[in-house]
Amino acid sequence: GTTTAAGTKDLANNQNLSPSLFVAVEPDGTVQVLAHRSEMGTGIRTALPRVLADELSADWDKVVIRQAKGDRRLGDQNTDGSNSIRFFYKTMRTAGATARNMLEQAAANRWEVDVKDVSTTNHTVYLNGVKKKLEFHQLVEDARKLEVPKPEDLRFKSPQDFQYIGKKFPIADMDAILTGEAVFGIDAHIEGQVHAVVARCPVVGGIAESYDSDSAKAVKGVIDVIELPRFQGAPVFQQLGGIAVVAESTWAAYQGREALKVRWNEGPNADYDTEEFMAALTATVQANGQVMRAEGDAATAIADAPKAVQATYTVPHLSHAPMETTCAVADVKTDEAGKVISCYLKAATQNPQAVQQAVGPAMGIPNDEVYCDVTLLGAGFGRKSKPDYCVEAALLSRRVKRPVHVTWTREDDFQHDYFHTISAVHCEAGLNEDGSPAGWLMRAAYPSISSTFNLQAQSPASWEAEMGLTDLPYDVPNVQVEVGQAKAHTRIGWLRAVCHIFQNFAVSSFADELAHAAGRDPYEYLLSTLGEDRELDLAKLKLGNRGASAQDYPYDIGRLKNVLTRVATESKWSRHNDLPRGKGLGIACCRSFLGYTGHVVEVSVSPQGSVSVDNVWVSIDAGTIVSLDRVLAQVEGATIMGISQAMYGEMPMKKGRAIHSNFDGFQVAKMSDSPNSINIDIVKSEAAPGGVGETGIGSFAPALCNAIFAATGERVRNLPIKNHD
Repeated sequence: GTTTAAGTKDLANNQNLSPSLFVAVEPDGTVQVLAHRSEMGTGIRTALPRVLADELSADWDKVVIRQAKGDRRLGDQNTDGSNSIRFFYKTMRTAGATARNMLEQAAANRWEVDVKDVSTTNHTVYLNGVKKKLEFHQLVEDARKLEVPKPEDLRFKSPQDFQYIGKKFPIADMDAILTGEAVFGIDAHIEGQVHAVVARCPVVGGIAESYDSDSAKAVKGVIDVIELPRFQGAPVFQQLGGIAVVAESTWAAYQGREALKVRWNEGPNADYDTEEFMAALTATVQANGQVMRAEGDAATAIADAPKAVQATYTVPHLSHAPMETTCAVADVKTDEAGKVISCYLKAATQNPQAVQQAVGPAMGIPNDEVYCDVTLLGAGFGRKSKPDYCVEAALLSRRVKRPVHVTWTREDDFQHDYFHTISAVHCEAGLNEDGSPAGWLMRAAYPSISSTFNLQAQSPASWEAEMGLTDLPYDVPNVQVEVGQAKAHTRIGWLRAVCHIFQNFAVSSFADELAHAAGRDPYEYLLSTLGEDRELDLAKLKLGNRGASAQDYPYDIGRLKNVLTRVATESKWSRHNDLPRGKGLGIACCRSFLGYTGHVVEVSVSPQGSVSVDNVWVSIDAGTIVSLDRVLAQVEGATIMGISQAMYGEMPMKKGRAIHSNFDGFQVAKMSDSPNSINIDIVKSEAAPGGVGETGIGSFAPALCNAIFAATGERVRNLPIKNHD
């Protein structure tokens, strides 16, 4: 193969058939497929190659998956935002169909028949109606001499002929993971490497005033103590700065860091206190803000209505808390003048192109000259698409002239995260005589993710507001959505489900409050308030729709009502009025990341107030499904993560510092918190593939809190629930 400037070893050579960057059929019939997204438990390293193999009609046992390096020719490599299948389903099918069509043409030429008279299954091309066949390896030489067909001339399989798409199958890495052979970022190794940990200021933006490098260097195994420059301006994905201890082992590096005795100048964020900040956010949303959506006159409609309802909801900062902490190993070589001549990394990253974009400028070389190999990730949730840790590894390797493995401790990972934002959302509605909303007003305030890229960003971006607020699906004549200002005092990043975590919590909790205020059944109320089956006018509402076309991905109220109806049926919703006190059912729905969910949660609440999630039902419509068992696993995982977020998730800050440093403080769901059953209903659909990974979270927390209200008559408006053990 050839190595390109961008680093991916191209599959094409002068013996194989490789009509696309993503596939090569070798002379012996082996099919090589490039996986260009990151594997962190979603199965994407298997799913996208399976799509290609299906369209190629390849025998899966003869397929070899190759992990791609960062390479912009491959398109978007950011495994984030539930985009992998959506962005690359067609690409993979096209790559597979192109190779298959060429093999079929080669066979037709040999038999001197029209290509319509041949068909392919399982690595073999057949002459229809005759017992003639040719295997892939017999056709490669002829096929590679043919002109590559244009995409518009390709013959694709019909969905009923799919062998792999939509079926259950184990991930390709399963055996390696189970036997401990799989290489995660924490295992990544480059010959001759040393280890580093970094002492970072506990407050974002602070710098070291003094430290004792001699004591650190006196620790056995410590090689060097290196001061890293503090990032200037917006954090983006540059490293935080601090004092790095480089050593022969991670243990020696830890001991050296302990000996540093750093005194910090904590900088402008040293008085950040989340309790005070939450009080300020809650005050902000009581006053008028910047208008993001306005239809009719919501304020007048609410004022004139026979009944008005209002509520304010809050959600604290959350940490990503992946099991595998952030880690990378870099090998940077320089000439005698110190100029970088090569830069190579192995990293647990969700986005190797972001690694190139962050490390390139730090090294003073073009981005394409940064070579980044992607390991398996022990989870990511959005944290590992922000490669500050890769910049640290590259800077240190350049200094010590050896490969350096940077490991973040668990405490580092918790206390120096790109935190999920802290938020307040205020809702008001005026109800008509029949209980239907005449006007609906919402105001939200939270530090924006945009602040990571632009220090001036002090209010939610339009793409953040449309994750649950400006895309309000209910059929209400008068709607007003506003956002208030909120300055970021720490690094803010996206976490799985992003703004749906708090915005749909507010909207779907409030919809339930309206149902009860109207004296109506919450499920029936949701259905009637969603109104007629229709498509929202995305252009009129100025909704970005996650960059997707309204034609391929309409906001379809019929599909939202369908998952709601299905989940109500599956859970036997009609029994909700017959449950004894202390038991309750809650319902909610959501469109997020272009997929649709309906949730019903069943809880028991003890007289002491301890909440038990007994059973969960979820119906999901994510359009075309590629990996059935991975979708089931993703939605099950979203339920457990939803319990973690709603019951325990909280990262308070005092004096600018994150309070919790491990799982004893920032708690996640335990086995005892898991439901007795998680019942998942996947809608069969041939619609364009939507989101799954992020989509399963949005409607869980409100359904849970609505169930707690049904069981106890008490509203949970401020997360976390803080379960009493």
